[in-house]
Amino acid sequence: MSNPNITQPKFGFNDYCERINGRAAMIGFLLAIAIEAATGQGVMAWLGLV
Repeated sequence: MSNPNITQPKFGFNDYCERINGRAAMIGFLLAIAIEAATGQGVMAWLGLV
């Protein structure tokens, strides 16, 4: 008995999309820290929301 060779879809909850989402979150978090360090203000203040 053999397993079928099924390709993963590029949408929905699968390993590929979860990996991309995690990487985007890490980049966003690092950018928020960099903005705060460069301006001396938090991201909310930098966006004018506070």
